Amino acid sequence: MEILVLKLTATPLLILAASLAGQRWGETIGGWFIGLPLTSGPVVFFLALDQGAAFAAAAAAGALAGAIAEAGFCLAYGAAARRFCWLKAVLAGTAAFFASCGALKAAPLPPVPLALLAGAALLLALRLLPAGSNAPPEAALRPSRDIAARMATATALVLTLTEAAPLLGPRWSGLLATYPAFAAVLAGFAHRRRGAAAAMRVLRGLLAGLFGFCGFFLVVAVGIERAGITAAFAAAVTAALIIQGGTRWILRLPRANG
Repeated sequence: MEILVLKLTATPLLILAASLAGQRWGETIGGWFIGLPLTSGPVVFFLALDQGAAFAAAAAAGALAGAIAEAGFCLAYGAAARRFCWLKAVLAGTAAFFASCGALKAAPLPPVPLALLAGAALLLALRLLPAGSNAPPEAALRPSRDIAARMATATALVLTLTEAAPLLGPRWSGLLATYPAFAAVLAGFAHRRRGAAAAMRVLRGLLAGLFGFCGFFLVVAVGIERAGITAAFAAAVTAALIIQGGTRWILRLPRANG
């Protein structure tokens, strides 16, 4: 129940915050903001309280694998967006996400190698993602109905995934938990309104933000059974904030030509 309430309240607020950040500073910052474990971190915390430290450690390792799959989502979306509409691009990204999850499930890795692989995947995706610099600047004001539609769409998508997870079993539940629902909504709306280049800026920001995500879950995965729940999550939050503060330079990495 706590997790459902968290998602019901946090999802629209986070989409609102990311939309306003994108309005103020551009789509890249909006994507960067949602890269933080703002909902997945509390979910794993509740799992630790309900299921124990070992369960939470396994869930955190699954989140690290999910970061790699999110890189696959971004690359597939970018490739599809060159030729197709936003909906087909989201579907292509979703297919790549689940294909990546399936490959990672077939060859599980310990948390540290998994985190290193995730970092390499994010860097590679940042270099290969088509450029988004030719999109017009974000307007100073966004229509309120557009932001409301983003919030409603994201909440509906998260609720659908939450309700479907128990029916699919623990394996697919872990995969669904890392699906980039917020990024899909923000990129899809940006793509529909302002073109593929705007969506690429959202995804580029997401990829940069996922480094802090990986740092958070690596600390939880390796430390929660040794240090305990409180100490591990305090250290994970500190690590995520430090890493996130240093990822702004990543946004200036060379990009593939769009």
